Amino acid sequence: MARTLGLIGSGMIGSTLARLAVAAGWNVVLSNSRGPETLGDLVAELGEHARAATPAEAAEAGDLVVVTVPLHAYNQLPREALAGRTVIDTLNYYPERDGRIAELDSGELTSSELVQHHLAGARVVKAFNSIGAKQLSSLARPAGESDRSALPIAGDDAAAKADVAGLLDALGYDAVDVGSLAESWRSEPNTPLYCIPYVGEIPTGLNSPEFQSWFFETPGVPLPAQRVKELADAAVRGPVGGSL
Repeated sequence: MARTLGLIGSGMIGSTLARLAVAAGWNVVLSNSRGPETLGDLVAELGEHARAATPAEAAEAGDLVVVTVPLHAYNQLPREALAGRTVIDTLNYYPERDGRIAELDSGELTSSELVQHHLAGARVVKAFNSIGAKQLSSLARPAGESDRSALPIAGDDAAAKADVAGLLDALGYDAVDVGSLAESWRSEPNTPLYCIPYVGEIPTGLNSPEFQSWFFETPGVPLPAQRVKELADAAVRGPVGGSL
């Protein structure tokens, strides 16, 4: 029987994960903050293995559940519906969008620990936060391919991390365990592992709009598991939060 991926948030990363999951033989249940009726086009594109629902319904339907919403909305995630679930957290902290969050600015918590505190009954695993949507789509490869890329994961529950690693494998990626949720900063904005290694050499002379256009269009370059591990190990914790 096909497994089901629940998605709370169906923007660029969420919709890319939905496409990869359907291609891998999974069912997907999509949701967003605007209501199931706004997801008709994406559901039609994905076909019979996809349906739209509310966030709580997507949480209850998923064997695994991806939360991919702006960080400032983390406390709106359906806590009760997600209790007992493995929750994949793709969230990143951007203060200009999310506002200042004292626990993150002080280093008391990582953003994933903040999510875990809200979802006390769930098993949170950080994944899919360190790669752009275009590269996530274009770099997926079958197991055993020489140009297969890897993605970092972090979490406090070994079984949950194993389940998420299995999802990554199905979607076309190796998984590199970078530690606990307290260590999840190793793949956050302002670290060597965040996004840039997956796009390759950046063209010179680009202004900000040109860079954004290039970033959202370039298919990227493979990043093998050993290099992901090296970048994660080399990371030094500094100022938190990225810039949009």
